[in-house]
Amino acid sequence: MTTDFAPPLGDFPPDALARHGHELIDWIARYLTEIRSYPVLPRGTPGTIAAQLPTQAPLQGESLDDILRDVRDLLIPGITHWQHPGFFGYFSITASVPGILAEILSAALNVNGMLWATSPAATELEQVTVRWLAGLLGLDDGWFGQLTDTASTSTLLALAAARERDPALAVRQRGLAGRADLPVLRVYCSELAHSSVDKAVMVLGLGTDNLVRIPVDADFRMRTDLLEQQLAADRAAGHRPMAIVATAGTTGVASVDPVRAIAAIAAREGVWLHVDAAYAGAVAVAPELRGVLDGVEGAQSVVVNPHKWLFTPVGCSALWVRDADALRRAFTHVPEYLRTDAGAPLDYHDVGYQLGRPFRALKLWMVLRAFGAEGLAARIREHNALAQRFADQVRATPDWEVAAPVHFSLVCVRYAPPGIDAGSADVLNRRILAQVNAGGRVLLSHTTVHGRVVLRLAIGNARSTADDVDAAWSALQEAAAISRRTPTPASA
Repeated sequence: MTTDFAPPLGDFPPDALARHGHELIDWIARYLTEIRSYPVLPRGTPGTIAAQLPTQAPLQGESLDDILRDVRDLLIPGITHWQHPGFFGYFSITASVPGILAEILSAALNVNGMLWATSPAATELEQVTVRWLAGLLGLDDGWFGQLTDTASTSTLLALAAARERDPALAVRQRGLAGRADLPVLRVYCSELAHSSVDKAVMVLGLGTDNLVRIPVDADFRMRTDLLEQQLAADRAAGHRPMAIVATAGTTGVASVDPVRAIAAIAAREGVWLHVDAAYAGAVAVAPELRGVLDGVEGAQSVVVNPHKWLFTPVGCSALWVRDADALRRAFTHVPEYLRTDAGAPLDYHDVGYQLGRPFRALKLWMVLRAFGAEGLAARIREHNALAQRFADQVRATPDWEVAAPVHFSLVCVRYAPPGIDAGSADVLNRRILAQVNAGGRVLLSHTTVHGRVVLRLAIGNARSTADDVDAAWSALQEAAAISRRTPTPASA
């Protein structure tokens, strides 16, 4: 007999999983079917959700029916719906049907792939899957790959490997503190590089003072002439250049640094080059778009996030490095309880700082198989085409402008009617953004370009259509019209 409550000891019986699991899958299917009926952004205020929940955990177990009802009634109203086809605020993530099924299966198996011996299938499937993905992106065979949770972790691992590239520094053993014998280690990136680079240098003990942000050119690409000047100045000051981070698809405007030229500089200087292609690297699944990774063969590491634009549930980032031994020098530490006689060629805990390792490869493997290379490329092309269509509509409309080149599926726009100074236009754009997001049909975000506020529309959801993009454009124009009917704000 099915029980809805936990038994005195042990787990719930499998028939409870069967009953509630079927109900939950049915709800998920309805959710994905009806998702446009939800407001993308929840309308509550901070503390609303917490105020409806008990302040302490229950003493006695509660029924699964009650718990799932509270998920529906209390939590869903506070969800920002990243799965919504109108979610254009950040680089979109899509938990596709094969990815959702893989997450369920992974939770049921609940393996920890820290060692080959703890789940051979998890380790070997990951090796196969990262090779598949490398091939789809046009990467050569000389890379060692692994899956992490996010690009932040992937970049941290890459920079840790860069720090250990020269064993003579002995950072692993002696650390960085109080080292009069150790020069200041410097990392370089463009002024538009992701904040995860800042966090990586913080965690690695390098310090944000030693992250040098290089200005960009008119196309928002790192200026290689200024990079060379900074490298020379740092060497003259006795500093040691450790790594350069080039970005293929910046978060703000999706610009692509001149990776090939940067790689030549890095090779000449003997500096590790890491390429952050977390967002835009995915477009390389379309052979005609592989120029996004031009020059990456000269890098020492590269990251691409399948959970950003390859329809894999969040928590799946692919990192490749040329020198796996540098990762091992940074992270290998094998206590007695992790030693085995399996003779495995690879234990993934040796190449990262996390010991616990979920079965990430399962969801990427299922997504790659279910969509296929052609299916993935077709969806990438469609999103890029929708972005160009949206940009053309903006360019054709008075008082609006496209604020940065449209490289992929990100469009940056600005409402800039004549007769309004730039500061007042900034206030108007912020007001437009707030009104659009409050409307519930779509979600956008903002950034600054040349110091001015611009609005970002990033297309990447597998379920987004031209109608969803048109809804965003209508919402922007409606918000602008309302803003123009109100008193012009004071200059900011």
